[in-house]
Amino acid sequence: MLYPVPAVMVSCQRPGEKPNIITIAWAGTVCSSPAMVSISVRKERYSYDILKETGEFVINLVTKDLVRAADFCGVRSGRDVDKFQEMHLTEQPSQTIQSPGIGESPVNIECKVTEVKPLGSHDLFLAEVTNVTIDDRYMNENGKFELNQSGLVAYSHGEYFILGEKAGSFGYSVRKKSSGQKNKGKKRSTCGKGKNTKNYSEGNSR
Repeated sequence: MLYPVPAVMVSCQRPGEKPNIITIAWAGTVCSSPAMVSISVRKERYSYDILKETGEFVINLVTKDLVRAADFCGVRSGRDVDKFQEMHLTEQPSQTIQSPGIGESPVNIECKVTEVKPLGSHDLFLAEVTNVTIDDRYMNENGKFELNQSGLVAYSHGEYFILGEKAGSFGYSVRKKSSGQKNKGKKRSTCGKGKNTKNYSEGNSR
């Protein structure tokens, strides 16, 4: 199988019920325009029916400070415990869907399901990104989001790893020597305390 992969915490919620978190390693970007992602979930997981019934979820990126919570949410079932409460996590109100994000995550990606594809052991949920909320702490003085400074976590063969030394950047092998000028980042509008948001609606685990 392909490793390493991102370990993400996916939050979901039925109306009138407590929210749940499922930790997923099989998640990824599948399209940039429109922005779309996918997650793979086993049918027997507690979150599966919630995802299918509501047609929405939030992908929350995991940092080194969230590793224990991510592991807990991957081995304990929402049938038995309130994962937000047990892990002392904050419900982050979403802008375009009802399911909350996780306030402690640096990035909350709100998603609406467009298709569910049965594959075998897992079903593939394809979803359109409707909103992205980011943590102001990782915005630098030029307005650039320094996501790689947040201590992101990857998962490989049953173990969690913090991303380490930079080996290069996209296109560096053919790039001309830098003139010394820095690119200016675009500042996103503030939406909520300590968070910025970008709205896209305009324009194995438990």
